[in-house]
Amino acid sequence: MSRQSRENQKGLTVKDLVTTGIFTALLFITMLLGGIIFAPNPVLTFYQPLGSALLGGPVLMLLIAKVPKRGPIAIVGILIGIVWFATGMHWAMDIGYMLGGILGELIAGSKKYKSKVLNIIAYICISLGATGSYICFFVDRENWCSYMLEGGTAASYIDTMNATAANWMLAVILLGTIVIAALSGFVGTKLLKKQFEKAGITA
Repeated sequence: MSRQSRENQKGLTVKDLVTTGIFTALLFITMLLGGIIFAPNPVLTFYQPLGSALLGGPVLMLLIAKVPKRGPIAIVGILIGIVWFATGMHWAMDIGYMLGGILGELIAGSKKYKSKVLNIIAYICISLGATGSYICFFVDRENWCSYMLEGGTAASYIDTMNATAANWMLAVILLGTIVIAALSGFVGTKLLKKQFEKAGITA
């Protein structure tokens, strides 16, 4: 058994956890940078998940290359969900990121993090976490609006959202997030080709 294979079978080390924490922070920053254009505007806010998915692909791909073990992807999703919860985001977004991280972990881990395609799908799963709030909005606007009002969102902001939202937009949000996340993850695999080869990750 190779040295790399033996290392990958071990649990997460302190170094792995520190690396995961750093990359979680970096991924969160990319989400803020990508989504900040859309989130403050009640007309454009529906496209925030697309913006949030735009820049983070290379970050998660590099984390997987550096720590190809069970745990980091799920930790990323859970920590980001907790941070969003602490900042007052809708509970469905918080849970969405947590579930996305866990699902992404299972998918990428099924091939021991050696499949570029499955690693990209893991990033798509995390990125879809941001759509949780908007899914709730379109499924049950009344309860969504009440929850956000209680959380401090301005009534004028919510009124504008209701006035501009069309039912077809949910499909655009979901499909758009998948496409943007897939492209971001793909770019990440290209930018990090040498790191992936070193980690033994293949197509």
